[in-house]
Amino acid sequence: MINLIGTYECKADAKGRLALSIALKKQLSPILQDGFVIKRAVFHSCLELYPMSEWNILMARVNKLNRFVKKNNDFIRRFTAGVKIVELDASGRLLIPKDLQQFAGISKDVVLSSAVNIIEIWDKEKYEKVVDDLAEDFGMLTEEVMGDFKFDDDEVS
Repeated sequence: MINLIGTYECKADAKGRLALSIALKKQLSPILQDGFVIKRAVFHSCLELYPMSEWNILMARVNKLNRFVKKNNDFIRRFTAGVKIVELDASGRLLIPKDLQQFAGISKDVVLSSAVNIIEIWDKEKYEKVVDDLAEDFGMLTEEVMGDFKFDDDEVS
């Protein structure tokens, strides 16, 4: 499993291409040649960029769902709607497909935000609004999500 670190700003060109920062490319260098999957996020109007290895792990879990249960089938259809395979071009740029650009409202100023093993791709204004909206309740959210988490002796707490 990969653990990505950092938030990076970049610009999308007229065709929707993003140049990844050197710091992000360094983190991704062991897996760049494998490609990526890009998809719509579930909870926000941003995109999620999965390294192919991470996507395969997720799809192995999804593939265990019983497709004869309607809600499972509906989930799979919606979760994979608009999914595309993408690779960096020779110049190290990532092309965001037009339909996904429209979904996320990506035009020029973009934020690439690491989310443990994936990268979220945001329109900069939307990203800043979501982060600002979460700031007020983040302490309570942290306590609710992590407060009962049991750390092993060798883990950070």
